[in-house]
Amino acid sequence: MNGPSTGPTITEMLTSYRAGSGSPTKTAEALADAIEQRGDDGTWITVLGRDALLDAAAAIESRPGASELPLYGIPFGVKDSIDVAGYPTTLACPDYGYIAESTAPCVQALLDAGALFVGKTSLDQFATGLNGTRTPHTIPRSVYGEDMISGGSSSGSALAVALGQVPFCVATDTAGSGRVPAALNGIVGWKPSRGLISTVGLVPACKSLDCITLMATCVADLDIVFDVISGLDPRDGWSRARGAKYDGHEIRVGLPDPSELDFFGDDAMEAAHLAARESLPFQTTTVSLTPFLDAGSLLYQGPWVAERLVEFDDFLTEHPDSIVPVVRDIFLGGRKYSAIDAFRALQRLQELRSEVDGLWDSMDVIILPTIGTTFTVPQVQADPIACNTKLGHYTHFGNLLDLTAVAVPAGLTSDGRPVSLMVIGRALADDVVLAVAALLRGELRGASDSETIDLVVAGHHLTGERANDQLVALGGTLIDATSTASSYRLLRIGTEDPTPGLLRVPQGGSAIDVERWRLPVAALAVLAGRMPAVLALGRVHLADGSAVLGYVCDAAVQSGAAELDVDDISEFGGWRAYSLSSITPTAQEIS
Repeated sequence: MNGPSTGPTITEMLTSYRAGSGSPTKTAEALADAIEQRGDDGTWITVLGRDALLDAAAAIESRPGASELPLYGIPFGVKDSIDVAGYPTTLACPDYGYIAESTAPCVQALLDAGALFVGKTSLDQFATGLNGTRTPHTIPRSVYGEDMISGGSSSGSALAVALGQVPFCVATDTAGSGRVPAALNGIVGWKPSRGLISTVGLVPACKSLDCITLMATCVADLDIVFDVISGLDPRDGWSRARGAKYDGHEIRVGLPDPSELDFFGDDAMEAAHLAARESLPFQTTTVSLTPFLDAGSLLYQGPWVAERLVEFDDFLTEHPDSIVPVVRDIFLGGRKYSAIDAFRALQRLQELRSEVDGLWDSMDVIILPTIGTTFTVPQVQADPIACNTKLGHYTHFGNLLDLTAVAVPAGLTSDGRPVSLMVIGRALADDVVLAVAALLRGELRGASDSETIDLVVAGHHLTGERANDQLVALGGTLIDATSTASSYRLLRIGTEDPTPGLLRVPQGGSAIDVERWRLPVAALAVLAGRMPAVLALGRVHLADGSAVLGYVCDAAVQSGAAELDVDDISEFGGWRAYSLSSITPTAQEIS
């Protein structure tokens, strides 16, 4: 393969089921075919056979009101460190494995919502690694081929989605395990804020850092699954409620100076990342990457390695030969840390958290590479520690600093390898992070593409003007260039950074050049959140007699109540003509 094979989304599957053209049983049959055709490729550790899948699909179809369930018949995989009752939990170590007696709450919520459990996906043993090679089973490879690693530790979860076998998988992230494999397989991998999804039923890697994560091909599917899977759980000491929904405000994006980025000699990856940065449709500001990276260095150079021994120390003592050598060496290294080391590192981390907290005053998210380079399986096996450290360069700090992050595909390098942008926000800013991810993916959240609305623009959103890219990024299409009815004045509001505004008047008006754009309904909320205080949305009467929603002057401007410098520039016939003119009109105070 040379990239992900996108299967149907959750919405497309549900639409097919409800229209009668598809069914959970048909999906199960096709899925069984796909898994059998691939054979043992390292994606699954435990997977339901054809008969079991068909029986499970039929059982879902027979449930009362099944077709109205939010995940009716939607297949999914679960990382093999999360319990599903009646199935083995092995963490890619057969001697450690056990049959789970209960199901993790996050998985149970999916089953209750009608989802179809397919099996347990592969991982770096004991979820220790970011490369996918640390396993006694078949080593998985990226869907981009060329012997490229799949990434880890959630290697099988990323592959199951990228192969088009399932639309989403449940995985985990401690140091980047839910983001690095997503980046290496061209899909979306989201690490929500810690505690939004219960970790009860997860065999912990580092319990104070672990997050349940989601992988999918689109942000819309992440939204659907998260609504089902998230929730407070008093049994999880880190559980907390989700943050506020994105309110549509203009998102400020922080970018580090390119000199702070490290691509480890990978010139093609560097060029592709910088090109992706140049096309970002956001207001950007330069921020320091240093405190983030300093925090990340604490993870494997500090006592958090010892936290893995809370769960695995007895097994390490009793069954050392059952552990993959590189994982065993990492575990043994955790024994050297003292309580003094732990408190010293915690104090340093708190200082860095405070420093990073201050950066959020100037930005809503920071966008970085998800990975700085890629590796082949032989390269990782030849130098497992150094390669793994490079893979986590931009992800290690995420959970230590209590951040939320999503990996988003961003094209290919010149030699055909995947490029991924990582959108990072402060804790509980998950919906803002997903909003950015959706825009980068060309998705619109909250409304279908068929729901549209026309909007009249008269100023900065006109074609060629500075804010026009906002309309394009939101899926807007220019319908026509037209003009208003002859009953408007065009005002220039303010002086240093003036805002144009349409004002309808009972007499003495003019026809003003405008454009009519057609946008998805969901885009309107975003634009409204970005609207200057001197403007409002109202009906604009056009020359053809129609009245269309558009930008007009706020009531305070109309009444003269606002203490603003307002000039009438109607004589130019439109904002574009005014902008191109070198003539400074005589101020005419609007009373």
